[in-house]
Amino acid sequence: MNGQDPKSAYAAAGVDIDAQEEGLARVKQLARATFTPGVLSEIGSFGGLFRPDFSAMEEPVLVASTDGVGTKLRVAKMVGDLSSVGTDLVNHCVNDIVVQGARPLFFLDYVGAGVLDPDKLASLVEGVAAGCTANGCALLGGETAEMPGFYQPGDYELVGTIVGMVDRPLLLDGSRVRVGDRLLGLPSSGLHTNGYSLARRVLFEQLGLSTSDPIPGAADRRSLGEILLAPHRSYLRVVEPLLGDERLHALAHITGGGLSDNLPRVLPEGAVAVVRTASWERPELFRLIARHGQVADEEMFRVFNMGVGMVLVVEATGAAQLLAQLGEAGAEPFDLGEVVAGEGPVVYAAS
Repeated sequence: MNGQDPKSAYAAAGVDIDAQEEGLARVKQLARATFTPGVLSEIGSFGGLFRPDFSAMEEPVLVASTDGVGTKLRVAKMVGDLSSVGTDLVNHCVNDIVVQGARPLFFLDYVGAGVLDPDKLASLVEGVAAGCTANGCALLGGETAEMPGFYQPGDYELVGTIVGMVDRPLLLDGSRVRVGDRLLGLPSSGLHTNGYSLARRVLFEQLGLSTSDPIPGAADRRSLGEILLAPHRSYLRVVEPLLGDERLHALAHITGGGLSDNLPRVLPEGAVAVVRTASWERPELFRLIARHGQVADEEMFRVFNMGVGMVLVVEATGAAQLLAQLGEAGAEPFDLGEVVAGEGPVVYAAS
């Protein structure tokens, strides 16, 4: 030993172990509050332990998904509020597995930073914990990485992995979809977690707006910061009563790739989705980006959700009843279109 405190040497290299420990102590408390009966381990173990209850299932299947919030974090940094992006992350991942009929069991997160700030770490994980609690899943563990020289000071990365479960006979994989099925849409709350790089370029670089400005000329007087940080909706509670309903043939989460790339993922060969673009009101934010960014409709529908966050593919004879049922549940559904015979990309029809 040369007499130098090894912690000081690491701090000089840009990693503050004491700050990490302070942040992680707060994270443990947040995670513990989300624990469900299946959790068998404490935060801090090398691996999280979870015992699922398979007693009500014929053939249990685990469903897993990993995702991030992308450059929505950049907007959160501009606004100075990281408290909601963790919920965005959980809700996004929940939607990605519920479309296969799965209910969430537990969640794991990853937070990367150039310089770790315990308050910002806690703010990010507070959002994750809130999302887990709202969706009934446990925050089982995760990883926090401070990597100076890799991430820039003040920058954060947030990624998560979710694991859920579905009984194989109830698995939604698109195999039940038939020509003649109807498409029911559920509204998004905005960009959700996709398209922020293009949105930021148009809104902040080209138009010169700030996060405190409202959308020019729009009836919605919320600031751009509020609109852009509107939480990614979780559709679990809305569609959960329909899981196992024979009238529900498939679900599609409309994320990166928009309707154009996500709807075909649940359609069989020889079937095409026809989307009636007049069936819902396109939010003003998307119209502003298209108009001032000179972005063609074709690209807009591939980059953004365009106001549609989830699509249900349902049996035609039960469509009206399901539309009414979803409406009574406050889901604000709309008749989006239908599945027809054909090959190729999604067809967008004005009426």
